[in-house]
Amino acid sequence: MTTSPHRHRTGLRLMAVHAHPDDESSKGAATLVRYSREGAGVLVCTMTGGERGDVLNPRLDRPEVWAELPERRRKEMLRAREILGVDQRFLGFTDSGLPKDGEQLPDGCFALQPLETAARPLVEAVRSFRPHVLVTYDENGGYPHPDHVMTHRVSVEAFEAAGDPDRYPGTGEAWQPLKLYYTCAFNKDYFRAINAAMTRAGLESPAAGLLENWPDDWPTWEVTSKVECAEYFPVRRAALLAHETQVDPDGPELSTPMSLEAEAWPTEDYHLATSRVADDLPEDDLFAGITADAH
Repeated sequence: MTTSPHRHRTGLRLMAVHAHPDDESSKGAATLVRYSREGAGVLVCTMTGGERGDVLNPRLDRPEVWAELPERRRKEMLRAREILGVDQRFLGFTDSGLPKDGEQLPDGCFALQPLETAARPLVEAVRSFRPHVLVTYDENGGYPHPDHVMTHRVSVEAFEAAGDPDRYPGTGEAWQPLKLYYTCAFNKDYFRAINAAMTRAGLESPAAGLLENWPDDWPTWEVTSKVECAEYFPVRRAALLAHETQVDPDGPELSTPMSLEAEAWPTEDYHLATSRVADDLPEDDLFAGITADAH
């Protein structure tokens, strides 16, 4: 197993590609904080503005909040990225929403864009930021929201195309990221560990119902990479709460004490999907095998 203690990471860069504001704070945020504080450059690319999201905080479920939701979500993202200590860019597409069975996706939304149209601004971002590591969702999107699935597709496209000078002309000088990871935030082993820890503590477990209803055909990716980051869980929680329309602060999802979670599962987990450097798996560092002068 490749083991890398906390160290300075000047010159190393990581890009996390997400579908909506708040995704960066609920999927891998503590990893971003750790690497940023260790000196790496960290950029979150947010594909859509989250315009068609719900208001999940009962305290804010009011007509005036719904009316200004697009503006609110951008302001929430600004607060969250300041808390995380990372850079962030909106890439300009419109939220597709989560259609009900039989509903059509709205015209012009992100999920209906041709792949090259949807990937172009991400290729440009990769070529300008020049990340060594790119993190995104698996082919199921983490969960099958159309924008998450499309984010997977454009991330894979950008990873493969950004290093080819003949592709996507006019988007900058070619740059090839070295490693592509999928987040494993929806990890059954994690929920089992949290459920067991909450049960031992005599607390009602928010994971119990989820585990009981876990689909038999849910895609499972091998966890190849576990990043120790429990010390940054409070920062992660603060960033998530900054997305105040998207989180019920009194909901069961936030009921697990952070100290208990840190003891039961002190890592954030990833699957190494593609690598252009030598691998020594499993690993505990997304930059394993990479040096700042790797290019």
